[in-house]
Amino acid sequence: MIELTREDLENLEYAFGAEWLETNGLGGFASSTVLGVNTRKYHALLNVALRPPVDRAVLVSRVDETVTVGDEKYDISASEYEAAVYPTGYKYLESVRLDPFPVFTYDVGGVKIEKSIFMVYGENMTVVTYTVKPPSGGPRRSQVVLSVRPFIAGRVHHDLIRENDEFDRTAHVEPDSLSMRPYPHLPPVFIGFKGGRFQHSGYWYRNYFYRRERQRDYPCLEDLYSPGLVVFHFDETDSQSVILSTEPIPNAPAEGIRGKELRRRRRLMTAPLAGTELGQYLIPAADAFIVKRGDEGRSIIAGYPWFTDWGRDTMISLPGLTLVTERFDDARRILSTFVSNMKEGLIPNRFTDDDDQAEYNTIDATLWLFEAVRKYYDYTDDCDFVSSLLPALRETIEHHLAGTMFSIGVDEDHLLRGGTPDVQLTWMDAKVNGEVITSRCGKAVEINALWYNALMIVSDLCADAGGLADESKYDVLASRVFESFNREFWNEERGCLYDVIGSDHRDGSVRPNQIFAISLTYPVLDKTKRQSVMEVVKSELVTPFGLRTLSPDDPRYCGRYEGTLYERDAAYHQGTVWPWLIGHYIKAYQRTYGLSEETLSYCNGLLRGFLNHMKVNGLGTIAEVYDGDPPQRPRGCFAQAWSVAEVLRTMAEDLHVEPASPSRPLSHAL
Repeated sequence: MIELTREDLENLEYAFGAEWLETNGLGGFASSTVLGVNTRKYHALLNVALRPPVDRAVLVSRVDETVTVGDEKYDISASEYEAAVYPTGYKYLESVRLDPFPVFTYDVGGVKIEKSIFMVYGENMTVVTYTVKPPSGGPRRSQVVLSVRPFIAGRVHHDLIRENDEFDRTAHVEPDSLSMRPYPHLPPVFIGFKGGRFQHSGYWYRNYFYRRERQRDYPCLEDLYSPGLVVFHFDETDSQSVILSTEPIPNAPAEGIRGKELRRRRRLMTAPLAGTELGQYLIPAADAFIVKRGDEGRSIIAGYPWFTDWGRDTMISLPGLTLVTERFDDARRILSTFVSNMKEGLIPNRFTDDDDQAEYNTIDATLWLFEAVRKYYDYTDDCDFVSSLLPALRETIEHHLAGTMFSIGVDEDHLLRGGTPDVQLTWMDAKVNGEVITSRCGKAVEINALWYNALMIVSDLCADAGGLADESKYDVLASRVFESFNREFWNEERGCLYDVIGSDHRDGSVRPNQIFAISLTYPVLDKTKRQSVMEVVKSELVTPFGLRTLSPDDPRYCGRYEGTLYERDAAYHQGTVWPWLIGHYIKAYQRTYGLSEETLSYCNGLLRGFLNHMKVNGLGTIAEVYDGDPPQRPRGCFAQAWSVAEVLRTMAEDLHVEPASPSRPLSHAL
């Protein structure tokens, strides 16, 4: 259990940046800061995916609460405007904890009020519960009155709303609930308050200020509409709840809904690693990213609060999020979802948030699919399912050999090239105002490590499927890739690998992409060259939270990921630290230096920073990126799928911390 004390919460610089997250398995979520102040346009109590897991809309932004104890009133909510924070209800906060939901304890007028927030899995529903805990000798429960004012937004979650005449302010009030439908293109909002009494007082509240949006160089002011107040008395009960939903409020009491969700989350904690220090946080964190896609499919949200599901992130994250946690059915459905959406040998780069269309501008996502399938086979020994995917994998190889979209194809040296000047196909994909920041057209080092790995995996799977005529074809091609790779990518001057080989240049930038030549299931780099590569990477790129994307010795290095959109994108892969790389660095390090106690101690130490960071930024999860310069502040999405996934995977496979228990030995290929 993560718990923040009053001392933590009084550090406002910290508390304004500490965020909690609840998700529903559909792409929807609830989120805010531990102070209750919404600092992002994405912060909301009911953010739903209209076409799971995309097309998200903020329906209910927040609620304000006033507690009356006897004759005294206490505003326990908090909002920020450009000139001030008002009210400042966080001054009554005694603690905030994840247990497993976010629980906020307020101390007002001699009474403790616990507020808990959770989303219901598989439904667009958020439950906010208030529990009165009067101390011995303190005010009676019957002296406590709670007023809750909900605020409706009704907008696409990337946008902001201002007061307008199109907003339908009609509130349909029933004895225990009300409903509104601010716009016809959005679902209705149902607000349940069994045991409460609604008082109509509809107003627009103007100019809420979101400081994180101003920092990100986006519009940052919003108006919200409140239909009125819900008033609760605690005469006969110590708990009252507000239920926010897109469907009519169920008759079941909130406590029953809470109990069902608690039981589901307890089942998650039976997975391997759940009893370890990091695992107790990251197993629940993993659950947040696995979402429904379509009627039967599954996918992985790349990061909260703004990403959708991306093919690259999904394939990299799949082993850690679904296999280590023994969610094998989810893994099968994810693989099937992306394979069924293949086009000309490529899986989607992403599904867009507005119209849910697939985009295919990626060279590496499909190659990571091969590694994900191989991992799935290692963990499950599910030969039937893997064999059903084999035709698609073989077809993908043929498309790459023949040439496919975005100039992706194989050269005479059997290495894989791709890209055009205006399209970025690798994971270093920052682009702003039509300008590709990190241009990597040509033959990228990690792409060819993945290409070799894919050929070896297909050869291996063909053999397991009973032997196919073209099994030897893949072996021969892989051996030619191995020879060309070790000849063409070796940078003798630096003792490491070139990052990209172009038609007329070799890019000697020291980047982390070279570690994949050692870390994948089938490493392409000759053993005699590995130690030299690892020494360069260790000395120039390793930090307490992952690997820098560029050496600080490079004149293009950016040590901080901050500023305008252009400034951030310019720094995105020019020194910014990415946590997901730590798993492959650990694998590469062990393959290079062996599995001695000294090596294991060093590798375990690389994860210590994440354990110490569970109370910082996103509670109980890991951020997208960190600054390259100390103190490596968290940046970007506060919860990122592959950051969580790769820490879990390397714990299970490489560090022997309560190792995973696959039905067959993992492929280490040492």
